[in-house]
Amino acid sequence: MGELLRNSASFAIISDRVGCRYQPCIQSRGRNSVCYRCFYCCFYGGLAEKTCRRHVVQCRLNNVPMLAHQCVWFGCSQTKMSRMNLLFESNRIDNGVNVPKMITSIESEMVCEDADDNGSIQEGNEELGMDSLGQNSPPWGNFVVDQSLENFTPPSTCSNRKDTVNDCKVQLLEERNEEELSRRMLILSRSNKVRSALELFRSMKLSGLQPSTHACNSLLCCLLRNELLDEALRTFDFMKKNEIVTGHSYSLMLKAIAETQGCDAALNMFEELDGDSEQKKSFDVIVYNTAISICGRLNNWIETERLWRRIQENGYIGTQITYSLLVSIFARCNQNELAVDAYNEMIQNGLEPRDDTIHAMISACIKEEKWDLALSIFQKMLNDGLKPNPVACNALINSLGKAGEVKLAFKIYDIMKSLGHTPDAFTWNSLLGALYRANQHAHALHLFERIRENSSLVNVHLYNTALMSCQKLGSWDRALKLLWQMEVSGLLFSTASYNLVIGACETARKAKVALQVYDHMIHQKCVPDTFTHLSLIRSCIWGSLWAEVEEILDRVPPNVSLYNAVIHGMCLRGKVESAKKLYLRMRKSGLKPDGKTRALMLQNLRKDQSKPKRLSYRRR
Repeated sequence: MGELLRNSASFAIISDRVGCRYQPCIQSRGRNSVCYRCFYCCFYGGLAEKTCRRHVVQCRLNNVPMLAHQCVWFGCSQTKMSRMNLLFESNRIDNGVNVPKMITSIESEMVCEDADDNGSIQEGNEELGMDSLGQNSPPWGNFVVDQSLENFTPPSTCSNRKDTVNDCKVQLLEERNEEELSRRMLILSRSNKVRSALELFRSMKLSGLQPSTHACNSLLCCLLRNELLDEALRTFDFMKKNEIVTGHSYSLMLKAIAETQGCDAALNMFEELDGDSEQKKSFDVIVYNTAISICGRLNNWIETERLWRRIQENGYIGTQITYSLLVSIFARCNQNELAVDAYNEMIQNGLEPRDDTIHAMISACIKEEKWDLALSIFQKMLNDGLKPNPVACNALINSLGKAGEVKLAFKIYDIMKSLGHTPDAFTWNSLLGALYRANQHAHALHLFERIRENSSLVNVHLYNTALMSCQKLGSWDRALKLLWQMEVSGLLFSTASYNLVIGACETARKAKVALQVYDHMIHQKCVPDTFTHLSLIRSCIWGSLWAEVEEILDRVPPNVSLYNAVIHGMCLRGKVESAKKLYLRMRKSGLKPDGKTRALMLQNLRKDQSKPKRLSYRRR
């Protein structure tokens, strides 16, 4: 045997009960060079069982390093067995009988001593007769050397995480205390030692020991943290089978499925678990919170509402997180009424809303035009020492302005400044809009001048809001000034801005000025629309500029709104004959007049028919 080990060739030893394969060492020159030897041994032993099974034991001595100048080969070393790990697998042979295969990996340390070859070999042969458990090894019998294994290479160490887990082994546990073993598994999982934790878990499972729920949940976290979803699913199945699963376990797996396989797969998994009455017993409100959160990723408010109703039906009491999720999802999906209902239920259950929940509620109340509820929530935030964000302040100012509560809107504006928030363009536009709706047009123009002088946030929307106030006041000169400022500042003015200026001229009965603004608009290559022509025609009618009216009608394509407006104006100004001609022209163009136009024309026709009768009666 010693002579064989000195040889560099690979060989196999085959006996009636033992098989052994040997990989030669790889040496390099030098005193401190290292050689490696690898042995693969198989021991076959029959068991007296009714099933007539045969147990196969494979033994592998992995990568034993030795200094070359001290190495005296196989028999000259004293072997210390440091650890033995077992893995059990089941193979099916040709005759259909299951044969358990036990693979034993022995990691050993070799201690070399200086001695003569003969004595060392004899000592080594005595040690070889005992296995690592102190039992007599099977007799070697006759062996045959196989030289065909020269290209055999030992398996390499796996580098990635999944291969490392697949290489995990099962340990022979001396400790039998489940609580102590669970504590060790918990520490290993928290330390992110996934392989050691999984080995301990498998060893406990094989030994018939059950880890604690806390230890299994910690192992689940460790496996999912290392992206080992398959191992986590197997561990989760073990927990369900042994009824040690908790709501936290379900939440962990639902989140993992949502991240790896998608939210739809996670919701399908939840439905399957929820449909199982046995699994449903371990549910708690945290599991429903996780499912609601997954629905929120999909903006699926219908499924969210169904889960909310199911929480109520099962007698669970929602937590702060439950209602925060409900309010935010409903508000984001524009289901503001449901958001308000969820918030009211939260207050009834005595739960304090979070900062984000309050902001979402203010937004929902404003969309539902419940500014009084939004104002009370805002005041509650201030009383609780919370600081509303600028978005909530702006939304509340805008809502109060639309409701005509100008004083409250400016009060919120003062609070916003006291909180350290800087007003933006939306803030100024909301305040200007509030003054405009309250018919305080002079105050709106005064505020606009303050904004323009003290802020660089003036935009087209603010100019247009100021122009709307000019239109209501008929302040055409102020409107022209604002239009000139817009053009000088380089803002991208629109058709709506010119329409407002022409409207201010119409209110002030300045028809010629309106025509000049219209010509300037065309010169600026700004395309007029129907509202532009309507306002211009009304200005010309009040100024009795009939030729300009005819010119406008000839310039633009036939439009029923323009014809109706001109006919109305002509009838009111006493131009009945011109209105009749325009009415006939309108009907020939295929345009249908509105009810007011038809009524005016019928009224004027009756007057014309009654005049000849009266003249003929006087002649008689």
